[in-house]
Amino acid sequence: MILSMTGYGKATATFGGKKIHAEIRSLNSKNLDLSLRMPARYHEREMELRRQLTPLLVRGKADVTVWTEEEAAAVPAAINAEAVRAYAEQLREVSRAAGIAEPADPWTVLTRLPDVVRTEVRDEATDEEWQAVAAAVEAAAEAFQAFRQQEGAALEKKFAEKLDNIAALMAQVEPFETLRTDKIRQRLEERLAELVGIDYDRARLEQEMIFYIEKLDISEEKQRLANHLAYFRATMAEGGAQGKKLGFIAQEMGREINTTGSKSNLAEMQNLVVRMKDELEQIKEQVLNVL
Repeated sequence: MILSMTGYGKATATFGGKKIHAEIRSLNSKNLDLSLRMPARYHEREMELRRQLTPLLVRGKADVTVWTEEEAAAVPAAINAEAVRAYAEQLREVSRAAGIAEPADPWTVLTRLPDVVRTEVRDEATDEEWQAVAAAVEAAAEAFQAFRQQEGAALEKKFAEKLDNIAALMAQVEPFETLRTDKIRQRLEERLAELVGIDYDRARLEQEMIFYIEKLDISEEKQRLANHLAYFRATMAEGGAQGKKLGFIAQEMGREINTTGSKSNLAEMQNLVVRMKDELEQIKEQVLNVL
């Protein structure tokens, strides 16, 4: 099964009263463009995380975000004694200077002032915490991959429908081939009949007409197009990152359809070729979404 280049996955792990969230998003891009955002204390492990994700992402514009939520009770706190003493002295001085009474409950006032209560946050993550981060990223990656598979299945179904349509349209061309050669022969003979008084070699004319009609034969184009359609299906069945390969096959399909159109010389055949081009164009647009 083919995979979509676009994807989304999110997961959460817990560690020591802390929630660790990981989110992966990706959009279309010819090459891998990985943007990684996470708290500063995890930065020293960034290359490890990139090595973990690169084989999964393969290509595309990917955004990976890791962030944490800490429970209030889990964050160690301490009273800043120096700040408390300084604020208390200032309260007394301001009260005396303004001639107003000091607060009845100074602690209520002091604890609301900046820097009185400090929370202590570790600057470095332990190995155990990093294992929790890696687990969250891995779970997000699994959800991300499942999303890609789901979208890839929808793309594969769409491609199969378009391939069937092209094959059916090419089959509709066949009845017009004999009609086309008969009309070409008739048109040439009518033009020659208008040339009064001019003698020509009938046998030579027949040879030239045969040569001309053979140049308009599309048997090879039909066979090559059938081969390309089969190869496209086989490549989808291989699964994995096949987007570029499918794009190349679609280009080759376009060559055969275009050549068929240039050899048509019949309105009915040209109309069918236009419809084949429309189906192929839709394939080319969607191939850009394949990993």
